[in-house]
Amino acid sequence: MQDIIIKPIGHIKNDVKNKKDVSWGNDISAIILNEEYHGGLKGLEEFSHVTVIFYLDKAEFEIDKHLQRRPQNRDDMPLVGIFSQRGKDRPNQIGITSVQIVSVSNNELTVKGLDAIDGTPVLDIKPYYPIYDQKAAKVPEWVVKLTQHYF
Repeated sequence: MQDIIIKPIGHIKNDVKNKKDVSWGNDISAIILNEEYHGGLKGLEEFSHVTVIFYLDKAEFEIDKHLQRRPQNRDDMPLVGIFSQRGKDRPNQIGITSVQIVSVSNNELTVKGLDAIDGTPVLDIKPYYPIYDQKAAKVPEWVVKLTQHYF
């Protein structure tokens, strides 16, 4: 298989300096676009939400440690595979989160609830389309318990 090369379109600027597992809901982040993408946010001010795809550059995947683990390393969580959870230490360090738009300018998008730390590279931004993105989904009971204080 060939390698895939993806270049960031910008980076995240916020007050979150260290990795954390909970309390992202009130965090405000600015996505600062690289100069060549200035103007790419035009029209986004008409939306309430976006989905942000980012590179978890501080995460480290160790197959023996992370392939199967308890979410957030909590003893009250079941042992599950990495693809059953949204943990940061993944084979490919890709993060994706749907967030609320706070404001839009020519080169900066400010959002609320983005679970990424300061300086994280942003790979893409997509408008949130309920017809595509909102599904009636089923999750196990442990996910409900795990996410009680996430946002």
